[in-house]
Amino acid sequence: MSRCLSLLTLVGALLSAGQASAQTVTFAKDVAPIVYAKCGVCHRQGGSAPFSLLTYSTARAHATQIAAATKSGIMPPWQADGDYGGDFVGQPRLTAAELDVFQRWAAEGAPEGNTSETPPAPHWTEGWQLGTPDLIVSPPSYTLQADGTDVFRIFVIKLPVDGVKFVRGMEFRPGSRVVHHANIRIDRTDASRKFDDAEPGPGYSGLIANSAVYPDGHFLGWTPGQVPPLLPKGMAWRLQPNTDLVVELHMQPSGKEETVQPTIGFYFGNDPPERTPAMLRLGRQNIDIAPGDKEYVITDSFITPVDVEVQAVQPHAHYRAKDMVGFANLPDGSVRPLIHIRNWDFRWQHVYRYVKPFWLPKGTRLQMRYTYDNSADNPRNPNQPPSRVYWGQRSADEMGDLWIQVLTHDDKDLQLLNAQFGPKAMTEDTIGYERWLESEPDSAPLHDTIASLYLALNRPQDAVRHFRAAAHIDPDSAAPHFNLGTALTVAGDYESAVLEYQRALAIRKDYAQAHNNLGSILLQTGNLQDALGHINEAVRLDPNNAQAHYNAGIATLRQGKQADAVAHLKRAVQLAPDSPAALVDLAWLLAAAPQDSLRDPGLAIRLAERAVSLTNRMDAGALDALAAAQASNEEFDRAVDTADAALALKPASPDALTKRRDGYRQRQAFRLPR
Repeated sequence: MSRCLSLLTLVGALLSAGQASAQTVTFAKDVAPIVYAKCGVCHRQGGSAPFSLLTYSTARAHATQIAAATKSGIMPPWQADGDYGGDFVGQPRLTAAELDVFQRWAAEGAPEGNTSETPPAPHWTEGWQLGTPDLIVSPPSYTLQADGTDVFRIFVIKLPVDGVKFVRGMEFRPGSRVVHHANIRIDRTDASRKFDDAEPGPGYSGLIANSAVYPDGHFLGWTPGQVPPLLPKGMAWRLQPNTDLVVELHMQPSGKEETVQPTIGFYFGNDPPERTPAMLRLGRQNIDIAPGDKEYVITDSFITPVDVEVQAVQPHAHYRAKDMVGFANLPDGSVRPLIHIRNWDFRWQHVYRYVKPFWLPKGTRLQMRYTYDNSADNPRNPNQPPSRVYWGQRSADEMGDLWIQVLTHDDKDLQLLNAQFGPKAMTEDTIGYERWLESEPDSAPLHDTIASLYLALNRPQDAVRHFRAAAHIDPDSAAPHFNLGTALTVAGDYESAVLEYQRALAIRKDYAQAHNNLGSILLQTGNLQDALGHINEAVRLDPNNAQAHYNAGIATLRQGKQADAVAHLKRAVQLAPDSPAALVDLAWLLAAAPQDSLRDPGLAIRLAERAVSLTNRMDAGALDALAAAQASNEEFDRAVDTADAALALKPASPDALTKRRDGYRQRQAFRLPR
């Protein structure tokens, strides 16, 4: 019996050995499918990673590195906790079994296995992955030094568009493997260009202008392997003429000099946006971290005034952040996780888009809590020994933001959300920039940024103070005088504003916007002839300036040249289709012009209805114009109802509107005097 047991034991041992041999992990059978599916998008020839892993020889050379990087969670480069917040689009998560494959393969000597078991290598589209773009732009080439620390460089690109475009997508091609990621914004002012012009060479370092923003609530940016799909119908964003693209590149020296010149492709559509997202940013700008502090915490929150559908989140901080969490407290007391990053790495930033967006009810408190480590134990701390650090946009400073992209049920809710959130965000920004200014009091761009925030907060006197400081620092530049003139205009000091615009034009005669703004003031103060001279010059210098065409329309109308006024106002509406003032004034002319040849009641109704929609039926002037257009189209009963709605809003001239309303009751359309 004992002999039988010994034989059975021997047979069992031999079978076990055979099974172990059969289960040996090989590149062909086990490793290649994982690498192809989850690593190859970056680790391929021409990819953003420094080496390819698509062949056995290249993968074997990095077997130990693969095992260590995946075990530690460094690779794939995805920071969000997969168990907190839900599933995110494009999440390259490795399963426990896949992690085990890499560990065992490296431990067993990284065998190749039977090459016939190797699956076909994947194919990535060369060139533009979204198809041929409608517009391709590129900044000037930049030479990155061979060695040294990471480089952050901001490039400003004038976008050559001559009318409003509806952007369905944007594809970024880095142009060099040293580009780690790109932050992208748009700027409809000249603030970013001023930063660029002030520094020699392509681009500039340091501050992203506050006027450089995401468009219409959409994230823009690029990380390795990321090509956002084209937006669905109704979700495009508007690209206006006279817009700059602002591209911040994070570049890592490779050991040799590299030429960097990314290209960006835009994809346009014919359908205007039907749903516009809002971008909510939680964060603090009063960051002040003492050296050695391992547990510095910032928090922020915002209570939603309407229901919101959460689409995506983007956390942002610099080198000292370590733990980042975002969550929502619902009115019923429950908590909805948004995102948690337990080991933040500044080098790997991402937009985290939910596979299944979700609604949060009105009254939800959105919250963020970030923890920072400014000690010598933090290996990512750029200062060793650590030093005191404040909020600032340079990578050596610190930041803490959680951007949350949301949709609302309708435009009315969107406007209410933006109206309540906007002042909060701008006030926080002002605190940070004022603090930063203490260390750089002679920075004209900082004064400009702070002044722009004060203007947005309807504090024109504070804006005047900072714009005046910028003009004093840089008196020979036209832009500071122009900006000061704008703030003085808002403050109601027209006489001083005229002087500043004149100073700007003395420095730069072809400053179209200065001509336009000066002409606008002269028009308001009754100097029609001089106003026309400056406004016409603005139109000549910049034919795509919607405001200049609008001013030209008003000026020529005052001259009695109604046909010229119609032409200018039509161009203004074409360039700025969401301008209620241009829509209303053009609608009035097309509805009530004394000449039959100028009237177009149908178009007047459509224009006025657009203005009424944009103002949520809360603007008496838009309703007044719509009533006039309806009467011109012989829809007198509707015109009476619309005029009554306008009167209910207590317009500035109720007697005139009442007289027009009474005329509609008598089946009489209103006509402007010749």
